[in-house]
Amino acid sequence: MPVSHLLLALAIVAVWGTNFVVIKNSLASFPPFYFAALRYIFVLLPFVFLLRRPKVSGVNLCIYGLATGVGQFGVMYFAVNSQISPGLASLVVQTQVFFTIGFAMLFAKEGLQPYQAVAVAIAMIGLGIIVLHTDATTTFLGLALVVFAGLSWGVANTVSRMAGAINMLSYVVWASAFSIPPLLLVSLIFEGGVSHLWEVTLAAPMGAWIGVLWQSWANTLFGYAAWGWLLSKHPAAVVAPAPLLVPIFGMGASAFFLGEALPTWKVEAASLVIAGLVVNLFWPTLREQSRKFF
Repeated sequence: MPVSHLLLALAIVAVWGTNFVVIKNSLASFPPFYFAALRYIFVLLPFVFLLRRPKVSGVNLCIYGLATGVGQFGVMYFAVNSQISPGLASLVVQTQVFFTIGFAMLFAKEGLQPYQAVAVAIAMIGLGIIVLHTDATTTFLGLALVVFAGLSWGVANTVSRMAGAINMLSYVVWASAFSIPPLLLVSLIFEGGVSHLWEVTLAAPMGAWIGVLWQSWANTLFGYAAWGWLLSKHPAAVVAPAPLLVPIFGMGASAFFLGEALPTWKVEAASLVIAGLVVNLFWPTLREQSRKFF
């Protein structure tokens, strides 16, 4: 991966990681599925009138919109709202790495190199350490929901790569049209109905609305458009592990802004995650450089 692409990936994961603090704060004002619906409304509008529809099938757009809007963020917001801490959620959702690589092997017939398998194994040890140290703030349902969100992210990664060389910003915007209706439907049925949601909308403070816009513009328009572009340029096994850095930013920001505990075992686990990422990204270069000297 070129240095410029690596720096772009780091910028994306920094936004995604610190975003978990924004999610927790905004959930104090908005019900989770309504919050997700607002996120995608501001992704869609007004940008759908400024960007041409990408040259991809409606089925592809629909699957991507449902996977990211409902499966990934609707479900994850619900979990973070009451079932799992933001820092731990930022970690568990990285199961997307394994789903993304698995789907690439299944559908795109991409191979898994031995060093990549080692990298994933090292990272999995780090993930396993944190999962084993759950407490009263994390439930089994919360863990299961966030793993499902990781699965949905893996599906979204796969279908976006199948879309080919297209304008990823336009792709993300137009796919949002498929996210909004089911999110609003779930919210209307389970989160109090029209009157309650209208009251919530009027009562939400400015900080909550800033959180919605951060979700829409920084996290989605920048983050997922740039992420989809990287996936279109590189094999999934190279790109997909990059968000393993998200928990580092997520746990750090949660500890600093939300007072979430950051004991030694979390630092040790995070170190393993970073080690797995380093092996995956830099092993081919290190191997080539070593051949020049030996």
